[in-house]
Amino acid sequence: MAEPLFQQLEKLQQEFRGLPPVASWNPDLCGDMDLVIQSDGHWVHEGTEIKRQPLINLFASILKREGRHYYLVTPVEKWRIRVEDVPFLITQAAREGEGASARILLTTNTGDIVALDKSHPLMLKPFGDPPQPIPYIEVRAGLEGRMSRDVYYQLIDWAEAREPQEPPARLCQLFLRSSGEEFLLGQY
Repeated sequence: MAEPLFQQLEKLQQEFRGLPPVASWNPDLCGDMDLVIQSDGHWVHEGTEIKRQPLINLFASILKREGRHYYLVTPVEKWRIRVEDVPFLITQAAREGEGASARILLTTNTGDIVALDKSHPLMLKPFGDPPQPIPYIEVRAGLEGRMSRDVYYQLIDWAEAREPQEPPARLCQLFLRSSGEEFLLGQY
């Protein structure tokens, strides 16, 4: 019997997406690179959008965050880059199970696959103009991803609406369940 797609995705992430140990690489700063990760997920080098996905994935694999700055690092080089919001955009969501046993996997624009769980919780942060609370998740080592509009709507479809438990809250709240945890998705 073939494994469900959900489990195949997890195995691929673990077996073939091994990431370099950038957390242990601490070379001296070489300078600033004219590379911007735009808030819409596009990577732009010297004013030109990088269109080759394998190159973007390579850069994403050596991305590191220190404080509020982002760097591309190797064992011997460290280049500061600019990130307009966060480096990753969550472009796909998959759910396995229902209710308390549900698990949600999120996939980034660079192929990282992350389970929504206690180690990778959902966070609501302001985004846009005017700012609206949008869900984010830590992808790896302080690097976050923001949900795309399509994924956000998918999560809303999976969410459970509840009346608030404590006054003075008067808004209905939306909760998501994944990996035995509950996450506030928003309120209306």
